[in-house]
Amino acid sequence: MASTHTIDAVPPSVEADLHAETATPAEHGSGGLPQFQFEHWAGQIGYLLILFVILYVLVSKVFAPRLRKVMDERADTISTAVATARQVQAEAAEQAAQAQAEVAKARADARATAEAAKARVTEEANARQAAEEAVVNARIAEAEASIGKTRDAAMANVSTIASDTTAAMVERLTGKAATAAELAAVKGAA
Repeated sequence: MASTHTIDAVPPSVEADLHAETATPAEHGSGGLPQFQFEHWAGQIGYLLILFVILYVLVSKVFAPRLRKVMDERADTISTAVATARQVQAEAAEQAAQAQAEVAKARADARATAEAAKARVTEEANARQAAEEAVVNARIAEAEASIGKTRDAAMANVSTIASDTTAAMVERLTGKAATAAELAAVKGAA
């Protein structure tokens, strides 16, 4: 049978070296955190000052100017946008005023046109009414003249009719014909 090698088999010399490198905490000294040991403070303060100077230089020379530049650009953009908005608002107000003036002018023109049309129609109606009244007045005058002639003719015949009627009544009531004097008295009374 063939021999099998396993990983668990470690030669004794290598095992001793492995344990020699691994030390127990008691061999290092007092233990605890090295930041709180006084012998390390000088190096820590030195590193602190170096890092502080590096960060200060980076912030003051690199990051702060970039932030200031961005903030200035933003402020410029905002002020430009506000100025543009105010200009557009002023232009819109001016256009609105012009539009209102045009509407007012159009209304005034429409009123003037309506009033002129109304005056023209009124004049035409008055002229037509005056012409129709003249025609009606002429017909009325003709009718009155015709009625006057007919009345005068009827009145002329009334006295003749009255005398004839009187003569007929007298004759019927009395049985005798009326005399000329009686008929003349009746004509004078009428």
